[in-house]
Amino acid sequence: MPRFDLLVKNGVLAVPYHGEVRADLAVAGGRIAAIGEDLPAADAGEVVDASGKAVLPGAVDAHFHIGIYRDMALDAYEETRSSLVGGATTVLSYFRTGQHYLDRTGPYKEIFPEVLSAVEGRSFTDYGFHLAPMTVEQIGEIPALVADHGVTSFKYYMFYKGFDLAANSRDARAFTMGDEYDLGHLYLILEQLARTQADHPDLRLSLSLHCEQSELMRIFIDRVRRSGEPQNLRAYSEGRPPLTERLAIAEATTLAGHTGTSVNLLHLSSAEALAEAERARGAHGTDMRFEVTLHHLCLDHDVLDARGGLGGKVNPPIRTSRDNEYLWERVRDGLVSWVASDHACCMEEHKGDDLWPARPGFGGTALLYPVLISEGHHRRGVPLTRIAEVASANPAKAYNLWGRKGSLAVGFDADLTIVDLDREQEVSTGLLLSGQDHCPFDGVKVRGWPVVTVVGGRVAYRDGAVIGEPGGTYLRRS
Repeated sequence: MPRFDLLVKNGVLAVPYHGEVRADLAVAGGRIAAIGEDLPAADAGEVVDASGKAVLPGAVDAHFHIGIYRDMALDAYEETRSSLVGGATTVLSYFRTGQHYLDRTGPYKEIFPEVLSAVEGRSFTDYGFHLAPMTVEQIGEIPALVADHGVTSFKYYMFYKGFDLAANSRDARAFTMGDEYDLGHLYLILEQLARTQADHPDLRLSLSLHCEQSELMRIFIDRVRRSGEPQNLRAYSEGRPPLTERLAIAEATTLAGHTGTSVNLLHLSSAEALAEAERARGAHGTDMRFEVTLHHLCLDHDVLDARGGLGGKVNPPIRTSRDNEYLWERVRDGLVSWVASDHACCMEEHKGDDLWPARPGFGGTALLYPVLISEGHHRRGVPLTRIAEVASANPAKAYNLWGRKGSLAVGFDADLTIVDLDREQEVSTGLLLSGQDHCPFDGVKVRGWPVVTVVGGRVAYRDGAVIGEPGGTYLRRS
């Protein structure tokens, strides 16, 4: 009987925090069992030749939205299938009550089991959830969600605070289906997390923050709408400018510093926002980690506007090439903690040709490693180990998955991707294996693509095709 289930031979392993190692990697029982030179092929049930290729830990796509605009079971199936294309083997999806998702409210003890049931058996990757407490009752459920479901990360949306931008209403309650959603609500979440953290010293309990300041946005959006200028993606950025990010970061981190709660600042889109995040961390001295997305690293609203359409509408908005380059600098120098896709499958019919009611968001999980390698490694010289850290190791550490996810070390889950660093392909919607019918990256040439993705020791994707049925499992992070 073979000693190993799978043997990956002759690759260059990108080991986070360590470096590149030319070695074979063996898998047994869904875990990495051995790393060494010239491990015998006869010892394995299956052998994959990685000659001339890089082997990276499977990406942990830490910002995902399963079921935000579509049936949750369908979305789990089609969008985690897309993750395999980009070398992602774990997704952490946000969920909240209110409009979209399940379009209702209530206690998580009733709703969250329904979410888990809808996704079970439908995900090609391992998966977990971040939950948003939209009501005071849900804030009170945080200790039980940690203890009973292993949910250790939560979310607060700064831009829902007091104003429903979609409905142009000063009352967001129709959208959130929640209580007074203001800084007081945020403070109650931070307090509850701090209390719960004391009962779980071995875990990192954290609050993820979408930082845009709604009262300022109301003023800027009104000005843009009355300006007579084209209502395009540039206008969207001007209606939600970086100043709104800066102010929201200052508000939220001041409260987090007071309570001592760990926070994650999500999808920082601009040079101003990331600079403010750095300042806030220095001022408050609390555990703050910073996320950027592929689209904020690479897309420019003027370039997208020249192509036409609203497919690139997203919150926060796409900014400028100057912001792109600043964010890349901070990926390289270590200020950025991780890069995620903020994947939200949104069909072209829901974008339309009217900027303000167009739904925000789009898919990008299939481009996670390809874009990081093409734009980061090849174009800007970011080392492969740093790419592996921002795509896999750092989010695994932030969200209590380290020891299982994020590395190629012996004992970790056998989640990995084999990348042909020189393979160049033009991005097309069909290539990404998503249910989405458009992509803002369409037509972009990308160099460096996964050719094999392994989840839990099983080859799940090879040479552009998914192999087998969904085999992902729910991750209790406790």
